[in-house]
Amino acid sequence: MTNPPLPAPSGPDGLMVWPDLLERPRPQPDETIRYGADQMQLVDLWLPEGAGPHPTVLMVHGGCWQTEIADRRIMNWIADDLRKRGVAVWNIDYRGVDRDGGGYPGTFADAAAAADALRAHAPRFNLDISRLVATGHSAGGHLALWLAGRPRLPEGSPLRAADPLPIHAVVSLGGLPDLEEAARPPGSGCGTEVIGRLTGGNFADTSVPRLAPLGVPQVLVNGLQDRIIPTAYAEGYAAPMRAAGDAVRVRMVDRTGHVELIAPETAAWAAAAEEIMKALGR
Repeated sequence: MTNPPLPAPSGPDGLMVWPDLLERPRPQPDETIRYGADQMQLVDLWLPEGAGPHPTVLMVHGGCWQTEIADRRIMNWIADDLRKRGVAVWNIDYRGVDRDGGGYPGTFADAAAAADALRAHAPRFNLDISRLVATGHSAGGHLALWLAGRPRLPEGSPLRAADPLPIHAVVSLGGLPDLEEAARPPGSGCGTEVIGRLTGGNFADTSVPRLAPLGVPQVLVNGLQDRIIPTAYAEGYAAPMRAAGDAVRVRMVDRTGHVELIAPETAAWAAAAEEIMKALGR
């Protein structure tokens, strides 16, 4: 049975708008796992068919680091697409800056705890995390890259951990990895004020370029017509990371805004999925 055709993008410029994605039937995960007491401290696990071991992707949602804008469920459509490709997805949630305990260091501590919980649950679900790929959209692109950089956190940071979960590659979807750049006017579609709430002025352990080199391959997939994330952000991040020794590639996708990056039928997601599967060795 084939899926019915999706309607054409409804934006005035021929690009997708949020209802084009959010108003379609939403696929559901196989398990929801709690890693803390807060209602946002949850992970959805998407399991492919078969006994495994399953190649695994750690997924991080965006929403300008604000819970009221988005939670992990905004990623369900691409999580389902990866599940159909034979890949398990560990789709994390976290307290945004607009929640008690969010901001600095709570939002980062949540992302770290959710990631580290994957190691504890991997044997139960036969998840192969030996070649773990992290992917995130928008603000989640920043957090996915930050998770890969955790071994580089400076001495004295409350976010340092003795043995953070190793991440072996990152695919960022319209991310904002350089928080110092995003904090400068005019900023991004998230505004500049949210960066202060997220970091408390602490860029040394929150902005990814401060952690360079990460030591893992990174691919940035961005839309040429993205109105939320300035297109200059991608190469603006990639150039100094390359200079520090990291392997960073940028893929700009034409006729693509911000929503297309997490809609499974789009050219943008096809590019991202290709990079994810390649990083998994599939």
